Amino acid sequence: MIQTGRALQQVLEWGHSLNGFADEHAMEAVRGGQYILQRIHPSLLDTSARTGRDPHDETLIVAFYRELALLFWLDDCNDVGLIAPEQLAAVEHALGQGVPCALPGFEGCAVLRTSLAALAYDRRDYAQLLDDTRRYCAALRAGQVRAAGAERWSYAEYLHKGIDLIAYANVFCCLSLLWGLDMATLRARPAFRQVLRLISAIGRLQNDLHGRDKDSSAGEADNAAILLLQRYPAMPVVEFLKDELAGHTRMLHHLMAEECFPAPWGALIEAMAAIRAQYYQTSTSRYRSHATGAGQRAPG
Repeated sequence: MIQTGRALQQVLEWGHSLNGFADEHAMEAVRGGQYILQRIHPSLLDTSARTGRDPHDETLIVAFYRELALLFWLDDCNDVGLIAPEQLAAVEHALGQGVPCALPGFEGCAVLRTSLAALAYDRRDYAQLLDDTRRYCAALRAGQVRAAGAERWSYAEYLHKGIDLIAYANVFCCLSLLWGLDMATLRARPAFRQVLRLISAIGRLQNDLHGRDKDSSAGEADNAAILLLQRYPAMPVVEFLKDELAGHTRMLHHLMAEECFPAPWGALIEAMAAIRAQYYQTSTSRYRSHATGAGQRAPG
């Protein structure tokens, strides 16, 4: 697999063509991307005989890392206003439609989308990635609009939105696009779509539990624990959310045991379910506070 420093340099070279892009976005993308690829590497070796896609292919790996960095950058564009609202609107349109950005300073958007279109093992995955990006951007906007309004999300609304906001669909679709994981065909199976919803809900709950202290100290209300405390001050929200997380995890394991999904989907879903312990805890910039040890939420 490509060396960390070399991969990071290539992501940074691409990312610095985006206004507001920070080294942290590239660093966390490479960290998280390495974790995922290492966990599914044996399965990717098995599928390479069918697809001809090498798990060690530097071009594919860097493209995956860049997509992850894009998600981190988009999240911060919404959360901390890295770019002006009109710039963000142009960026979202470009990324969701696969066209060049109408404004200068965002050439990396077209570079990434053009490269992924060219690398796509199955063109359906590229079309789906654009659709997933549109939903992710819409979820980010919805969160900002609701946060600024008088009416708070209900827990059900928040978790429903969080399935898109956690951006796991983009991660999975990008992996499928690059290594031929046949996600477009699998999406036709109701059980697979339910697996995607469950793992995304798990990711949202893990993220919010991990990041509740830092989000609270930063005045960030887009977190399930904070939302519930605002509505029900006496509620044992941490215990409730841990119970919700355990329930979603049991349902996921039960469904995965019942269904037979091709490699590397079993390993990939397991990796994402374990990401809180294996990735959040090792991140020194985005997910951990030196003062509190608490984390910030993931993309979305």
